[in-house]
Amino acid sequence: MLTCGVPAAGLAQCAASQVDIRLTDGGFVRFNVEVADDAASRSKGLMFREKMPKSSGMLFLYERPQRAVFWMKNTLIPLDMIFADATGVVRHVHANAIPHDETGIDGGKGVLAVLEINGGLAKRLNIKAGAVLRHPGFKQNSASWACDAQ
Repeated sequence: MLTCGVPAAGLAQCAASQVDIRLTDGGFVRFNVEVADDAASRSKGLMFREKMPKSSGMLFLYERPQRAVFWMKNTLIPLDMIFADATGVVRHVHANAIPHDETGIDGGKGVLAVLEINGGLAKRLNIKAGAVLRHPGFKQNSASWACDAQ
């Protein structure tokens, strides 16, 4: 389910299988996600996928903030990469990463999470730096948008 412009009261509490995004213009978007939270699943990512539903994505979670550099080796579909810090604030969006490109895509230092979605969606939905991700993978006592907040 891709939900845009839903009032905060309409959004359910956090679920591991969903990422909510509070946009800088006050809107909201929700993606159904697969979570990659260990080295093996982060390494494989979305490789070899021929398609992905518009309302879906993959959330890469790290144990601690770090520099995150991605590539598109063996990735068949263009992707937008949304890099967030430990509080869930989006620091960088890389749009339309090119399938099979092995050039490093640097999200910068201090990245705790990366959300990959279909290429072009970030621009279409107005997801940009300053937006905030909500997911139980962020430490709730320091999250910019905690799971128990509206």
